[in-house]
Amino acid sequence: MRNVAVHEAVSGSEQTEQKRPRNAKALVVVALLGAALLTALAATAYTDVGTIPGLPALPPLVRFGIPVMRALLDLAALATVGLSMLPKLLGFDQPARTEPVLAKARPIAVITALVWMLSALFSLVLQAMEASPGAPATTSLVITYVNDVPAGPGLLASAGGGLLCAVIGLLAVRFGESVPTELRTIVALLGLLPMPLTGHATDWQYHDFSMISMELHVVGAAMWVGGLAAVALFVAPQRGLLAEALPRFSKLAGLALLVVGASGLFNGLMELVITPNAGLTGLVTTQYGQILLGKALCLVLLAVVGAQMRFRLVPRIARHERTALLTWVTFEVAVMGVAYGLGVVLSRAPVIV
Repeated sequence: MRNVAVHEAVSGSEQTEQKRPRNAKALVVVALLGAALLTALAATAYTDVGTIPGLPALPPLVRFGIPVMRALLDLAALATVGLSMLPKLLGFDQPARTEPVLAKARPIAVITALVWMLSALFSLVLQAMEASPGAPATTSLVITYVNDVPAGPGLLASAGGGLLCAVIGLLAVRFGESVPTELRTIVALLGLLPMPLTGHATDWQYHDFSMISMELHVVGAAMWVGGLAAVALFVAPQRGLLAEALPRFSKLAGLALLVVGASGLFNGLMELVITPNAGLTGLVTTQYGQILLGKALCLVLLAVVGAQMRFRLVPRIARHERTALLTWVTFEVAVMGVAYGLGVVLSRAPVIV
């Protein structure tokens, strides 16, 4: 009886250990996805100015569906980027240890790429309906939107980027690392470049410089958030691999923090400066400025968490010591989700004085 009891206790302990990685993955996904979607919806409701006189009211599907689809588009794109980068973060000198992890990640990359494509197409339809309130969602309505509004071709190009990533991802599922990681990563990053066109862009005299800054912001954020999510979901349970991948990611995250912070601050402040009667005081007097301050606060929190991970957790993980990594990662991706949700609304919200 004693042996049976011991065996049952050991079996229960093993089942608990097996459940922990799954629970950790679910927690990270819920933190990122939930924070982004809820923040996008809340910020949309906060900035909703109501129906424009003379035009029919937008249905809730359009008013709230647009930020939800855009948030899904952004998250699916960053996940695709992160999963494409994962082999580079793991390294190529231990294929026997890394291949089981990568074999699980490759099909997920195909799924996220398809979600990216579908979210872009749904966003295109919803934004076409927003541009023509009361008009039925027909093919001609979408074609007119694509022809007349820069966001239309941007969303089509973004959907094409997602589709191309899915095709290359299927080749990687079939042929493994024979499909170069660099190819997958570059294609995913190129697919991000049309994204600034899917919101609004400034019309000041340095428009081209502003667009480059926005693209750097999008690419830097995707590599940062996507890389962290990929490491947390697929590498964290493997302590040996984590000890090698996390320091590589930490260096990337530091550079991405600088790029994302500088480009985001530049874009936001320029939008306020070129708006008549707004200026820097618009940071507190306009809803646009208040959302921008919210994003800045998220960036400060992420810098603090990043410093904690780089200077305290990474050395301990390199020594294969137990850490509260999951707690810090969950908090970090939740803050990233809030920042993405705010960014979705910020990319579309005009500066109203």
